[in-house]
Formats: sequence, structure tokens, C-alpha cells
Amino acid sequence: MINFRTDLALERRDLFKKANNIENEVDGLKTQEETFDNNIKVSRVKVLNENGEQAIGKRKGTYITIDIKNLKIAGEEQIQKASEAVTKELKNLIGNLVGPQEDILIVGLGNLYVTPDALGPKVVNEIDITRHLLNYMPDVLDKDTRPVSAISPGVLGTTGIETLEVIKGIVENIHPKLIIVIDALASRSIERISSTVQLADTGIVPGAGVGNERKELTKESLGVPVIAIGIPTVVEAATIAADSLDLFIQKVQQDAKSNEFLNQLQEEDKYEMIKEVLTPEDYNFIVTPKEIDDLIENMKDIVARGINFATQK
Repeated sequence: MINFRTDLALERRDLFKKANNIENEVDGLKTQEETFDNNIKVSRVKVLNENGEQAIGKRKGTYITIDIKNLKIAGEEQIQKASEAVTKELKNLIGNLVGPQEDILIVGLGNLYVTPDALGPKVVNEIDITRHLLNYMPDVLDKDTRPVSAISPGVLGTTGIETLEVIKGIVENIHPKLIIVIDALASRSIERISSTVQLADTGIVPGAGVGNERKELTKESLGVPVIAIGIPTVVEAATIAADSLDLFIQKVQQDAKSNEFLNQLQEEDKYEMIKEVLTPEDYNFIVTPKEIDDLIENMKDIVARGINFATQK
């Protein structure tokens, strides 16, 4: 598997195809694409078997990528359209795993005080919580309301407790039938920073994209199905350098200055070359854009609305 730091199944598939010169679909994978409008594209990657698992390093299951263009300048109308796309895809995943009135626990991973990692806690603050109302004030809600609870467990560095230990304790006490986990991811594309949502029915390994793996949150570890909602908020410095070099080569070629060296350089794996130079000096930073505050706020609204409408009828 190519050693790109990305959590996105779609990117891993594309990288595997490029590395192995595959024109058609990768053996063990099935991919569908759908465009909602000019700004929203949905790609569904299904890992069907062991071949697919080995190819892209992802568990057997469904991975849905929703790409949203121009999110930096998105207005209310575009945010609403994007949230509707999240609702549609998430509702289908939920419907395949639990009944319409079974309990769901929402978990917002991350550190509220570190902006690129704050999405999970921020989304949790916007979730429509109903479990306590159904227990103590059932008359104020519709009879078909689903019990929804939520928690942001913090991070190991400030709590001293593994996220898995926190969530497992909650599961053993309130017995949800499904867990939805929100977390920040790493991407290999600058364009996808806080502009992409990945939904997966296979759970999540927190911190995997930035080389800080924690214990996995999956059906195997928790005893109930886990849907992961991930949003890329960081990339590696090596990725930025490689993408920038691609743009430079394209510009030189457009100006009719192309030569054999540039053509060869464009085909090679520049990421690994650049990473080899940066890593020994500890220069391969994890980077986030200067507009991250606005991007996180917009993405928070998209994800929270998507969850709220998908979890209720």
C-alpha cells in the first residue's frame, strides 16, 4: 500500500490504481459516483472482500465520500444542500443497521481547544438530544421520536483515559443500539481540507491519519455497530510540497517549457521523495489552512444538521 497519510478510502483507491497502473476498478472494490449539483459530489466505495481490504488498507464495508466545493465562501443555501446530502447517505446507513426508534449514541472526538481537532465536540453541542426528554418528559415529544444521547469524551492527554474505555463504560450503562462517531481526519489533498465528509459503517481508529493511533472504536470492540463521520482538517507538509510541485510542473508545461525531466518528475512519487528529505529533520509538519476557523464552523453546521435529520423521521 502506498504510504500516503490519508484516512479517505476514495483517495486510497485512487492512489492504489495509480501505483499499479489500473484503468478499471480495483479487484475487491466497487465504486459509484453521483453529482447532486455543481458543488456537491458523492462517491461510494464498497470494500467487498479480502482483496479490497489488502489493496487500500480498509475494512470490509461501505465508505461514502461527499465532496463540497467552495465551502470557504458557502452561504446558508449551500450549507443546507450539503447537510441534505449528508442526511440522505447517513439515513441509509442507519436504516441498514438499526430500527427507526432504537437508541443512538453520538460521540464527538477531539480537542475543543485545538481548532483543527474541535469539530467533534462542536457538532455534539448542536445535536438534538432526546433520550432524557423521553425518560422524564415524554409528553413533549412525538411518539415516534428516537432516543438520542451524545458525549464528547475529550482526549487522552487531558483526561488520562482512553476514548474506548470511556465509550465502553457508557455503552454498558445506557445500551445504545448504534454509535455515530465524529472525528477529524487527514487527507492527501489540500482541496479536501474541511470540504469533504466521509461516512463509514466500519467504525474508526482515532488518530490513525496523523500517526497517533488510539484503540479502535468498532463493533468488535464495543459490541454495537459504529458509523464513523470523518472530516479532513489537516495534511502533511510533504503533501503540500508534492501538490505544489505538480502545479509548478503544469504551469511550466503550459508555457511550452516542458522537457523530459519534468515529464518524468510528474509521474514519480514525489510525496515519498519529499518526505524522505523532511522527516529526518522533523520538518514534515501536520498543516491546516488559515481559514480553518470558518471552515470548521461551516462543516459543524453541515454535519450536525445531517445527523439531526438522519436520526429522526
